[in-house]
Amino acid sequence: MRPIAVALAGLAVLAASACTAPTPPRPAAVSPPPSGPATLPAPTGDRPVGTTVLHLKDTSRPDPWNLDAEARELKVTLWYPTEQREGRRAPYMSPKESELMLKKLGSAAVPPDTLSRTGTNAVADAAPTGRGLPLVVLSPGFTKPVSTLTSLAEDLASRGYVVAGVDHPYESYATTLADGTVAECLACDSDADPGFGTGVVLGRAADVSFVLDRLPSEWDGAGVLDRSRTAMVGQSIGGAGAVASMLRDPRIRAGIDMDGTTYARIPKSGFSRPFLFLGTPQHVPGGRDPSWERDWKLLSGWKRWIVLTGAEHQSFTDGPLLQGSLGVTPAYGTLPAQRAAELTRTYVAAFLDRHLKGQRQPILDEPSSRHPEARFCPSACGAS
Repeated sequence: MRPIAVALAGLAVLAASACTAPTPPRPAAVSPPPSGPATLPAPTGDRPVGTTVLHLKDTSRPDPWNLDAEARELKVTLWYPTEQREGRRAPYMSPKESELMLKKLGSAAVPPDTLSRTGTNAVADAAPTGRGLPLVVLSPGFTKPVSTLTSLAEDLASRGYVVAGVDHPYESYATTLADGTVAECLACDSDADPGFGTGVVLGRAADVSFVLDRLPSEWDGAGVLDRSRTAMVGQSIGGAGAVASMLRDPRIRAGIDMDGTTYARIPKSGFSRPFLFLGTPQHVPGGRDPSWERDWKLLSGWKRWIVLTGAEHQSFTDGPLLQGSLGVTPAYGTLPAQRAAELTRTYVAAFLDRHLKGQRQPILDEPSSRHPEARFCPSACGAS
């Protein structure tokens, strides 16, 4: 197999690893040579976007993966509204992070800093602006940094949200720590162990609660927040982490699981806070992953279960948007990259606008002719 095709196969494996029921791979398709660094689509809101990075250290517990670390260190990337339209755009990831990610994807055909040269829309370290802004915690899939959700984060910030993207060190191929070292994926050595998924989501719930505890004192811009309006959105095992975090922490008022098999068990008495399942056809009733059908019965409050026709696991990330810069065409899914990003942004924002801003959102009440890919379960979708 040519190196560039190997990179694509690696992307597919990354999308499905240890976080959702596996999807049989399709043959990789090789496209023309790489087109140069990608640029993420512009946010759809009316506000410019700023971003900054915090490093938080929880000395109350050891790191669950690095036995030599006496404390759990977290990297938190913040996206938020700003008045600053001009300035240096934040890097998508560092050159070293890009090198490690591409190495794990098996690519020797593109420059190792390719992902670090991806164009973003947020101004680095711009001053936040606004008052009473809702907070959205964002958690990525296993092996992936939170930067792979940048397109969604920038869009939410442009719509008036503060987004706190949490990197969970040693669960990703590359996370830069406060001292500049890059933590690699130690958890990857344990992902076949019994109970692995349950352990990961419980650890992520602890990470998220710590971030909510410390953000007001550690971020100089925290005065723009309304902490009574907090939600969590996660992709893959990050989505499973949203369930676990909400069960642990009552400060999280609403949550979204984007295509993640769930692990934390909901009490038989039920769970009443608003929740959205947004996923691929493998999550339809009777599909390959039964966890949503199990949990749906225990969600006693506002809830929706939406699957996107043609979507695959990485459709909710930046992965499809970046594949052209790697010189490959998607081997998974028939939903075009730009359309996948549009649908993800639309339904995530509609849910948050409804439950954190109190705005009516008709597209959450019934199928829309503008979004025919979105099927409402359990009644209006069948097994794939």
